[in-house]
Amino acid sequence: MKRQLPQNSSAPSRQQLRRELLAARKALSAAERKQAAAAIQTQLLTLAELQQPCSIGSYHSVRAELPTHTLNQALQHGGHSVALPVLHPIVKHHLLMLHIDEHSEWRHNEYAIPEPVLECQRVVPLQSLHVLFVPLVGFDAVGNRLGMGGGFYDRTLAGWRAGRYPNLHPIGLAYDCQFVESLPTEAWDVPLPRVITPTKIWDFRC
Repeated sequence: MKRQLPQNSSAPSRQQLRRELLAARKALSAAERKQAAAAIQTQLLTLAELQQPCSIGSYHSVRAELPTHTLNQALQHGGHSVALPVLHPIVKHHLLMLHIDEHSEWRHNEYAIPEPVLECQRVVPLQSLHVLFVPLVGFDAVGNRLGMGGGFYDRTLAGWRAGRYPNLHPIGLAYDCQFVESLPTEAWDVPLPRVITPTKIWDFRC
């Protein structure tokens, strides 16, 4: 059942909240973003799921998103296998996860986001991932997530919500300023079981 807080008719729209949260994220200095990323990395490395090498789906941060480059490198150096998303070449608005290493070649997709060049032998099925880091614009007190509006991660996580990937652990990564008490939701939204910010591990599984 979808987790949702009661909505007020005068509550801001998703579009308005997205604008406000993106502006708050953009207002952070480069130093603040770097400090936030370091704090989140420290918290992540304490998670039980990461105490032994596993397969992790991450993402390549762009613009003012929480920086993930150093985190991805640290995970690889720690013995974890890291995969990043690429736009599905056939099924529109879907993602594939691709294993990356020092030999990976890169390109910019249609959204100007760097992604590894698609090679079929590097595709990592979702059922093979143990952890999936999810970018977000905002999240609320029950784990609802607001994204950029394309629905890519809601489609990616739909199978997990349906119980097809019981060993997958989605985790949102966010700045503290991306929290709001309540988000308006749609039927296709997939709430997150956990979100990690620089100051807190939010666990919505209870």
